[in-house]
Amino acid sequence: MFLLDYKKLNEYRSEALDSLVPVIDPHQYSYPSIFIYGHRASGKSHVMHVLMKELELSHATVSCVECVSIALLFEQVLLSFFGCDAASLLPRSPSLSDFVRVYRQQCSQSPAKQTRYIVSAVEDNVTVILLSEIAWDKFRPNTGCFEPLLLHFPDYSKSELQQILSQNVHPSYSAGFYSAYINILLGVFYSVCRDLRELRHLAALNFSKFCEPLAEGKETDTHKLWKHIEPHLKKAMQTVYLREVSSLQWEQMQQMEEEEAGALRGLSAHTHVELPYYSKFLLIAAYLASYNPARTDKRFFLKHHGKIRKTNFLKKNEKTSNHLLGPKPFPLDRLLAIFYSVVDSRVAPTASIFSQISSLVTLQLLAQVSHDDQLDAPKYKCAVSLDFICAIARTVNFDIVKYLYDFL
Repeated sequence: MFLLDYKKLNEYRSEALDSLVPVIDPHQYSYPSIFIYGHRASGKSHVMHVLMKELELSHATVSCVECVSIALLFEQVLLSFFGCDAASLLPRSPSLSDFVRVYRQQCSQSPAKQTRYIVSAVEDNVTVILLSEIAWDKFRPNTGCFEPLLLHFPDYSKSELQQILSQNVHPSYSAGFYSAYINILLGVFYSVCRDLRELRHLAALNFSKFCEPLAEGKETDTHKLWKHIEPHLKKAMQTVYLREVSSLQWEQMQQMEEEEAGALRGLSAHTHVELPYYSKFLLIAAYLASYNPARTDKRFFLKHHGKIRKTNFLKKNEKTSNHLLGPKPFPLDRLLAIFYSVVDSRVAPTASIFSQISSLVTLQLLAQVSHDDQLDAPKYKCAVSLDFICAIARTVNFDIVKYLYDFL
């Protein structure tokens, strides 16, 4: 066996390490597979990375998210163990047999003096270590398989999160003051969020607001500070896990609400909002659906529609600009139809698209106007100005004016 300094790893994961270290002995035949699981930001990847480094274990770290093909997976393993010459021996579309053949060939030239840790299965002294946020039961095949050694990383407790987050003390304030702030933050968010990364983001996001009432550097009036920050933190709970709202943008939102006192809602008045790529096209589609008559969709969004003049569309009661009348509600299916027409790449209707629509509603860029019980046909209205949508459209090189009925 070998000695290991736990402080170099993660002092809060000592219980998990007590179970893990005995089965990782590079000079003995190790357990064939180890499955480590736990929620996000519970120390799995960090502990394994430092453990492999501190013990100087021969290992290949492969991300199954980055390796989008089996060829990339095989190449990464061979590259880590034997260098680029070995990786170049793989054919263009390698099979598992090709990988095993190359691996055996390299093993004969460079025999393993200790256990190699890789993410794969070959006839060698190897241990497969799998890191996942999902329990093993979700992966177990119906045909049966060799059961891995299961090791669970539990969530950090509230006291552990308090100690970890308090280490990021602001240089302008005392450690005790920042620890008191973290205690207040966890008192609000711990019941809904245990993610260390998200809590660290929230701590950095709201600390400046927490410090606003301080006068002459006094840090003792925690009751006054709590009263000041409490409504701000409760409002920030709406953005937990919603990283589409950056730190700068969140501060701009709060400043806008304070200065205009409800005259303008949400982000409609902002000219610099950083949205995901497809959210921008969803917002563009929503604006077109709000300000274009539904019967003009064919003219704007269908190919080979023929030449249609605006006078053919006009009715007696349509002499007023749609922009003067304001946005009109539209159904979800019309929004998606326009979105798939204007976006410049093929997009499958996934849950991500629908979640981005919900995010636009949360950011008050879209307004849902149908009742909650109308789940089958929700309706929305776009809540942004023409200048705002033009600024958004420019970021994706989309000339929105060409698609607006009022500007024909």
